[in-house]
Amino acid sequence: MTMKKVLGCIRKADEEYSMIEDGDKICVGVSGGKDSMLLLYCLSLYRKFASVKFDVIGVHIDMGFGNMDFSEADQFCKKNNIELYHEPSQVYEILKRNLTHDGRLPCSLCSKFKKALVIAGAKKYDCNKVAFAHHGDDAVETLLMNMVYGGKIATFTPKMYLDRTQMNFIRPLIYANEDDIIAAVNEAHVPIVISTCPADKHTKREEFKQLLHSIYKTYPQAKTNLLTSLSNEENTMLWHKEPRKKED
Repeated sequence: MTMKKVLGCIRKADEEYSMIEDGDKICVGVSGGKDSMLLLYCLSLYRKFASVKFDVIGVHIDMGFGNMDFSEADQFCKKNNIELYHEPSQVYEILKRNLTHDGRLPCSLCSKFKKALVIAGAKKYDCNKVAFAHHGDDAVETLLMNMVYGGKIATFTPKMYLDRTQMNFIRPLIYANEDDIIAAVNEAHVPIVISTCPADKHTKREEFKQLLHSIYKTYPQAKTNLLTSLSNEENTMLWHKEPRKKED
């Protein structure tokens, strides 16, 4: 039943934000983690009953961390008639030469490289859209991080178009939460590739994830309400500055 719930979240996101159009060929950026592997599988299922015709493939960028075994993922995709391609890169070597002041890998730089390389992969395989597996919990974490570190009320958008690269981006899992994704992965026996990135689970985002978990324990309704607030435009009230006009 959890798989149906996640597929329902994808349908809702697609219908409310017109994410997928007739004739699309979508490239899912696959890291090997639970979110991207499930998104690739779910879109392969969704295309069978969606109101439009589209194709989907997966592209994994080998970041160079080493010891990541994709054999089970490849077998799973082959069994389910899903195309999954692997593209090499030198990202890890570049990151090691650009460590932060405290000796950490620069996650923001890594993210930019990954996005650029996935776009390149999408174009290589004639895709017109890239799908990332960011889900509802990610959106709320990003909101809080932007408020704390950037002084702005913002999160990533469900879809966007980048003029510079001429690529459309969609995030079909925005209405799904992490607990349901984990349950769906277990239910469908979707194989997961364990990340060997040295920074995995040691990031600022992980700190915000744990902070939100503690909030949800005390205020369970916050999990749904925080996500709802991101699209509750009619009830958004922020300060609007009206400086006093200077007299001549």
